[in-house]
Amino acid sequence: MGGFGGCDRVIDSHLHLWELGPGPESDAGPGPASGPRPYAWLGPQHGALFRTHDESEAWDTLDAAGVVGAVLVQADDTVADTESMLAVADRNSWVLGVVGWISLEKPAEAEQELQRFLRNPAFRGIRHLVHDDPRDDFLELPAVRDSLRMVAAHGLVVDVPDAFPRHLGRTVQVARDLPELTVVLDHLGKPPLADAAAMDLWRADFRALAEPPNTVAKVSGLHLPGIPFTAEALRPLWDEALDAFGPERLMIGGDWPVCTLGAPYGRTMEVLLELAAGLTKGERQEFLEGTAVRTYGLQKRS
Repeated sequence: MGGFGGCDRVIDSHLHLWELGPGPESDAGPGPASGPRPYAWLGPQHGALFRTHDESEAWDTLDAAGVVGAVLVQADDTVADTESMLAVADRNSWVLGVVGWISLEKPAEAEQELQRFLRNPAFRGIRHLVHDDPRDDFLELPAVRDSLRMVAAHGLVVDVPDAFPRHLGRTVQVARDLPELTVVLDHLGKPPLADAAAMDLWRADFRALAEPPNTVAKVSGLHLPGIPFTAEALRPLWDEALDAFGPERLMIGGDWPVCTLGAPYGRTMEVLLELAAGLTKGERQEFLEGTAVRTYGLQKRS
């Protein structure tokens, strides 16, 4: 792919890794061990996702698409997942940043974890799988707010995944209440593009989130139910995001390997690049690289 004519640098702001580990042999081959395991949300119902996706496969995939580096983002609400990503960052210069997990509900533990993870310069932010948490008010819990203040004090950001419908309005409130904290909305909040009535609700919260200057949105994870994955089908979302946030507060994200349920990684990035084709050269640079570098404080790594 190589960007537009091979001229643009592309940093993928949203990439996952996971290692399911060895398990009992079966006719289908090795699988995850029985009993409690990490990535509890991930199971056989996810098809090809239900296997290890490691750093070597990730880099081969990025390199084939002309992407120069990526931000690893947590896929499990565990310290172990964060430790694993930071170890990958130590081994791979293409990993420009890591968005991990800390014990947000336990501020004393969260501070200890922050101090430990910050020894690694690749550690740039935190995330909690709010869409898998049964509590609608997770982002409003006093302990969580205390931890988020610590996150901001350390110059880190918070990513919020799959925020619509339960958490998008609450994300707006977090951004308003904590202006010192940079809030990154993953996947445009998962807009319900196939449902016109629900889209009105999404649009109101999405626009409200764009109002505070401490918010950023990722154009990622847009393989949506009932919607073809084409630039034409996604154009209304792109136009909405561009008008609300501007290219200087939008960043491209491939969401590998989750994206492969909807399209191969190369095709995923091609569609996002096609959406951005109307931007000026400077605006493209912001969307493809600059916003991620500035938001996460990314630096070139040797």
